[in-house]
Amino acid sequence: MRIRFLEKGGQRVFLDLVKDKLRVGSLRGLLQFGFDVKYSTLKNYYVGVRLMPERLVQDFCEVAGLEFDELDIEKVGENWGKVLGGKAGKRKS
Repeated sequence: MRIRFLEKGGQRVFLDLVKDKLRVGSLRGLLQFGFDVKYSTLKNYYVGVRLMPERLVQDFCEVAGLEFDELDIEKVGENWGKVLGGKAGKRKS
């Protein structure tokens, strides 16, 4: 499952909050806590290009001392957003 924040820019706000709680200055500083995420993927999450997996959001909440249930989020399937791209990319025969 992927997590979609309901407010625009909510994913960036969430990651900024996690950075503040953990007292790190950058996204790269989050990786020192043992998260198995590439830095480029973390940047994509920060910009909002990709949605974060549910397990990663839960891990961030656990380490930062945030309540997962209090987040303003929506759970969407793994293929969310891919269906339209697949239909638009079909070639007509």
